[in-house]
Amino acid sequence: MTRPARILVWTFTSLLTLLAILVVIIATFDWNRVKPLLNEKVSEALQRPFAINGNLAVEWRTEAQESGWRAWVPWPHFIAEDLSLGNPAWLDEQRMVGLERVTFRLAPLPLLFRQIEIPRIDLTRPTASLTRLADGRANWTFDFGPKDENAEPSKWQLDIGAIGFDQGNVGFDDQTLKTSMKVQIDPLGKPIPFSDIVGKARADKAGAAQDYAFGLKVQGRYKGQPVAGSGKIGGLLALQDASQPFPLQADVRIADTHVVLAGTLTDPRNLGALDLRLRLSGASLGNLYPLTGVTLPDTPAYATDGHLSANLHAAQGATFNYQGFNGQIGDSDIHGDLAFVASQPRPRLSGKLVSNQLLFKDLAPLIGADSNAEQKARGGASKQPQGKVLPVEEFRTERWRAMDADVSFAGKRIVHSAQLPFNDLSAHVILEDGLLRLEPLRFGVAGGNLASQIRLDGRNVPLQGRARLTARGFKLKQLFPGFAPMQTSFGELNGDADITGRGNSVAALLGTANGDLRMLVNDGAISRSLMEIAGLNVGNYVVGKLFGDEDVKINCAAADVGIKDGLATTRLFIFDTENAIIYINGTANFANEQLDLKITPESKGLRLFSLRSPLYVRGPFAKPSAGVQAVPLALRGAGMVALGVVAGPAAGLLALIAPSSGDDPNQCTPLLQQMKAGKAPSAVKGRQ
Repeated sequence: MTRPARILVWTFTSLLTLLAILVVIIATFDWNRVKPLLNEKVSEALQRPFAINGNLAVEWRTEAQESGWRAWVPWPHFIAEDLSLGNPAWLDEQRMVGLERVTFRLAPLPLLFRQIEIPRIDLTRPTASLTRLADGRANWTFDFGPKDENAEPSKWQLDIGAIGFDQGNVGFDDQTLKTSMKVQIDPLGKPIPFSDIVGKARADKAGAAQDYAFGLKVQGRYKGQPVAGSGKIGGLLALQDASQPFPLQADVRIADTHVVLAGTLTDPRNLGALDLRLRLSGASLGNLYPLTGVTLPDTPAYATDGHLSANLHAAQGATFNYQGFNGQIGDSDIHGDLAFVASQPRPRLSGKLVSNQLLFKDLAPLIGADSNAEQKARGGASKQPQGKVLPVEEFRTERWRAMDADVSFAGKRIVHSAQLPFNDLSAHVILEDGLLRLEPLRFGVAGGNLASQIRLDGRNVPLQGRARLTARGFKLKQLFPGFAPMQTSFGELNGDADITGRGNSVAALLGTANGDLRMLVNDGAISRSLMEIAGLNVGNYVVGKLFGDEDVKINCAAADVGIKDGLATTRLFIFDTENAIIYINGTANFANEQLDLKITPESKGLRLFSLRSPLYVRGPFAKPSAGVQAVPLALRGAGMVALGVVAGPAAGLLALIAPSSGDDPNQCTPLLQQMKAGKAPSAVKGRQ
């Protein structure tokens, strides 16, 4: 044998001998002797108490799942029992993580190439207690000391093939979120294909999403609200692959909110992106604010179903898109797209919503005008006092500065009642740093249009509000479709209002209101049956006293009302009928919801009323009373203090007159022109 050959054989034999000795040492060595040193070094590295309290051993076994020559080679299996990792010193609870047993096998040959290859780790009954205090300190954050920027990265590589465990329990207590939950994690036994949960079409679109491997059960409180639910997730090793979609599925109830989702999370360790089918339902959209931080209005019970996608690392802030969703709010349908961006200085919500059939009653919670029972059902704290008509439930202005919004809404068809024919609704809602604007808020009513611009400034305490309303072209025959005499009318209703106020509810805003209200009606009719259609019992009494049971033609009805500090006072309120002119004087106090009106009729020509005394309407808005005043009817023009007083209001009301759509001129024109000129309105002859 040549010298090089002898050297080669000697070297190879030495290596085999050393390897055999190493195997014998590993196989026979009592590994419990190294536990104190191992516990000390790990504790020092983690700056937490770490301990292997039970047996530490190495067993050599072949692997049935290997093939070829590898199936005959024994593999070292490391076994450690009763492991614990402690908490930092600032926590009273001693243990953070506990394991009954850890088993893993190590591939020896890759160690020669600086590779730690662990095909599988098995954990027995892992437990963890995760805690974050109110000051932000969290026990899952490790302090490894200052990092040496000049240090070269390690040339060793770690490759873990699979992680398995029988059951895991995690406790989570986060004082910053007011959240405390217990999560139980169990292997499913047999993996569930992703397509079985989300459907084949969604699965094909999601790409290479892995199967569901573990089941979850959750119970506790999230942001102070009770939580209970279940779900499924993928295998733990998928957490390391940023490119592989990680499957999620959950069915959770948080207080009265029900969340059902299924889809994927990309780059789960860094919370990269979401792609989910999301179904939400609950008692009120407003109840989502404490859970999500998204300011939404109070509504009746709702349910939506749509596609949620999210880019959690977008440059402008985490971006969420809820697209193509369909649902119900109360008895109204809702569809659309919404986008939410967690931008600075405030998050922003934008989108377009549409309802094909909107029930008017489903809008009532927006201003707290729903019943006490309905308020209770949606979790409202404010209760409407008995006998109070104006809503007292306060706007949640503290939420208005939490985000900005730019959302448009269209209600294609509004269902209210046959007596009040709303056609459609459109609104553009803008919320910016606590300033809420509806510009415009428009209703289609009875062939006409009610346009308004509403501004509610929640930056002030109390809230400052302003409403500008313009009613044009309400067709009387459409406004009262159940009243036959009105069906031949070409008359219209027009009006303007400009009102300001302060206060955090509709009642408070109107109780402090200042402004003006003008309204004009021409070519109509009135009777007791019309009052019944409108549901006005007091009006039924008044009309019955004035006209009996007959239908009476109205040439013109005009009103000019001034409002100061919540007290509405008539400057001009007059009905010009075929038989008489009716004057209404008095006040409506929005602060205490009291009416005090005097109704004075004046007969036209030789036709005299049998009524010799004026009427009154007094009392609370909720239940006013009417009667005959115990004074005789005054002379002609008794309804006005002086003609000069109404000249200005009459001139202002002339601006509301639109050209008549019939052959006859607008009946209000001659009445208001003569009043503007200072002439007695009774000189205007109605059509007999």
